[in-house]
This record gives sequence, structure tokens and C-alpha cells, in this order.
Amino acid sequence: MEKKICKAFKALGEPTRLRIIKILSLQSMCVCELSEVLDMLQPRVSQHLKILREVELVRENKEGYWVYYTLDKEKLHSLWNEFISFLDSDLKNLPGFEKESERFSNLACNERIKTQKETLKRGNTK
Repeated sequence: MEKKICKAFKALGEPTRLRIIKILSLQSMCVCELSEVLDMLQPRVSQHLKILREVELVRENKEGYWVYYTLDKEKLHSLWNEFISFLDSDLKNLPGFEKESERFSNLACNERIKTQKETLKRGNTK
């Protein structure tokens, strides 16, 4: 689950791909239309679409000679729900977060952190 979320958010973290997602939320489009709206060469648009397809946020539908790209809103909702579930999960129950969970549980008694907080507190009261 975590890998899927990372890949999708990485794909969405690129401004052009986010623009493509927004445009496709309005209607399905072919590469030439997207290229015109984005004022970008078709090969670049195709590369961005390929990445969005790989993370399953965009679907392609062939109609004759044309390929239309559509935002997969169900996948987007599913991704968002998985992300919310990830955020709501207990840290100690998440695979791969064992070290962070242990350090988090020991944070209150960490002397280095206590010292840093005290130093900052004294600095703010001057």
C-alpha cells in the first residue's frame, strides 16, 4: 500500500501532471488536444500520460484512430481512501515503521529533545 501511495503522489507532485489531471477532470481528451491546451509538444504530453497511466490515475480509450485519455476518478478516490487509512493507522502496526515507532514512543524521555526544547523555550522568553 505504501509504495503505491508514494508512486502516485510522486506522479502528482510534478506540476504538468497535476495540470493534466485537472484538465482531464473536465473531459476526456486526446494527446493533440492536451498538447494544444498545455502548449506543449505531443511527445512530452505522452510521457506525462504514460506515468499517470502507470499509477492508474488515467485510462486510455481507443476510438478508431484516436486514443482518448480519461481521469480514473474511482482510482483517485481509492488512492485517497488508502492514504487516509494509512494516516489513521497506528504507527506500530505499519510494516516498515518499526524504528520510527520505537523512537516515537521514546520521544518523551529523550534527553536531547528535552534539552533542545528548553533551550528554545528560554530563547523565546528573552
